[in-house]
Amino acid sequence: MKTFATLSAFSAFGASLLAAGAALLALSAPARAAADLELWRLDCGSVMVKDLSSFSDTFAYAGQTRTLTDSCYVIRHGADYMLWDTGLPAALIGKAPDLTQPLAPSLTVDIPAQLQKIGIKPEQIGIVGISHNHFDHLGQASTFSKATLMIGAGDWQSLHENPLPFGVMPALVQPWMDGKAKVDPVAGDRDVFGDGSVMMLSMPGHTKGETALLVHLPKTGPVLLSGDVVHFEEQIANNGVPPFNIDRAESLASMDRMNRIARELNARLVVQHDAGDIGKLPAFPASAR
Repeated sequence: MKTFATLSAFSAFGASLLAAGAALLALSAPARAAADLELWRLDCGSVMVKDLSSFSDTFAYAGQTRTLTDSCYVIRHGADYMLWDTGLPAALIGKAPDLTQPLAPSLTVDIPAQLQKIGIKPEQIGIVGISHNHFDHLGQASTFSKATLMIGAGDWQSLHENPLPFGVMPALVQPWMDGKAKVDPVAGDRDVFGDGSVMMLSMPGHTKGETALLVHLPKTGPVLLSGDVVHFEEQIANNGVPPFNIDRAESLASMDRMNRIARELNARLVVQHDAGDIGKLPAFPASAR
C-alpha cells in the first residue's frame, strides 16, 4: 500500500510539473497579432423624403422635407473583407428621382466602381453584413452572391412572409433565397471574426432583426454604425420613432442601448442616413484606421 501511495504521489507530482511547463510555454509563446483593420465609407445613394412627418409617430416635422443619405461600408480585417449594407439598387443609376413620390431614391455610382478605386475586387468580399432587410440596404447585395449573407434571423424570416412587411423586397437577395449562396441568420449579438474587433449588435424595433455594427479601429477607436436604429440625429434626442417601425417599445430600448454603448466605449456613433453625421468618417476614398 505504501508503494502504491508513493507511486500515486509521484504521478500527481509529475502531472503538476507537466501542467506548470505547459503554462510556462503558453506564457512565453508570442501572442496572436490582432488583425489589421480598415474602414471605408461608400456612397450608396440618397432618398428625398417629401414629408418628413412620415418618420414620426408623434406628428413631428410637419411640412419638412429632407434628403437622407444611403451609406455603405467596407471593413478590411487582415486579408478578409466585409461589406456592411449594400444601398440602393444599381438600376437607379442614370434615372432622375421621382419627386412626386413620398420617397424619391437616387443613385449615381455603384459599389463595384467604388471598390475598384481602392483596389478591391467584388469577389474578395467574403461577408455581406446587412443591418436590416429594407430595399435601400439590400439593393446591390446580389452583386456579391459568392459572399456569406449575415442578416438578423428575424429579418431573414421576414423575407419569407406573406404578405411582406413594409420595404421588404426578397428579389434583391434572390441567390440566397434560392439556396445558391450561404446565409448566416444572426440571432442576438455576433462576433463576426471571432476576435472582438467587429460585432453585429442586435437592436430590433425598426425591423424584427435590425442590427448595428461596432468596429474597434486601432487608431480611430470604436465606430458604431447605426443601421436604421435611428434615421437622423434628432431622433436620439427626442426618442423619435417612425410609424412604420415594427415595435415601438423595442425601438426605444434599442436606441437606449445604442446610446449607452456609444457613451461607455466613447465610440464614434455614425447615423447612416444622416447627411450631417456620416462626415464623422473620412470621405471616400480615404479610410479610417
